[in-house]
Amino acid sequence: MNMSTRAVDISGVHKVFGRVQALADVSWGAASGEWWGVVGPNGSGKSTLLRLLSGVDGPDDGSVRILGQEAAAYKRKELSRIVAVLQQDGVPPVGYTVRDVVEMGRYPHLDWAGRDTAEDIVDRVLDQLGLALLAERRLDQLSGGQRQRVALAKVMAQNPQILLLDEPTTYLDLHYQLQFMELLAEWRRKAGITIIAVLHDLNLAAQFCDRLLVLKEGRIEGAGTPGDLLTENNIHRWFGVDSHVMPHPDSAVPQLMLKRRE
Repeated sequence: MNMSTRAVDISGVHKVFGRVQALADVSWGAASGEWWGVVGPNGSGKSTLLRLLSGVDGPDDGSVRILGQEAAAYKRKELSRIVAVLQQDGVPPVGYTVRDVVEMGRYPHLDWAGRDTAEDIVDRVLDQLGLALLAERRLDQLSGGQRQRVALAKVMAQNPQILLLDEPTTYLDLHYQLQFMELLAEWRRKAGITIIAVLHDLNLAAQFCDRLLVLKEGRIEGAGTPGDLLTENNIHRWFGVDSHVMPHPDSAVPQLMLKRRE
């Protein structure tokens, strides 16, 4: 996995919505192939950061660069060949079939005549995620966990270099949370993609992410490995809760148990 190329670089970024300072003087970057978890209290600017990286919004001040080029300099379709976004609700339970939705991920790669130069990629992704037998089922006939897997298949078919995830496990039960994160880890291992994921579950973040970016009130509070950042003092400072932090028995990464207030 080549870590020498910078996937994203943010320098001196400010973003304001009305009277709310969403991001204030944020400078940060991720190397190609890294998996970053973006964590912090509600309203800390996590989703705003993803919107800037996806090109949906631009900064009021500062620079957002994707693979060395300003995000605003890319044409929309060009940027969509590099960056894919998966929201927390994945795909809604609509009447499209699984295959229809996965094929939508190929739109950025269609030529001027609407032809796809990699026609077999949809079938390969469906097979890889165990969705081949569900290919002709409508989304409104699937469970929430199955729909989130379809959403992942869609962005895999998009074949990006950078994947942005906004709380992707929010509506999933424990089984599907773990399955989803393991599918991401396998995709990253095989393709070397860069993953930047907003996550609320610090235990999942510690198990799967190489590094964490901590935001609070629009500013960077910390950037480093889960082992360096997830301490009892830091958890109290960032989230206002007391906790026990101990190593996972399999991987030794920090895991949290929250203390009840007496």
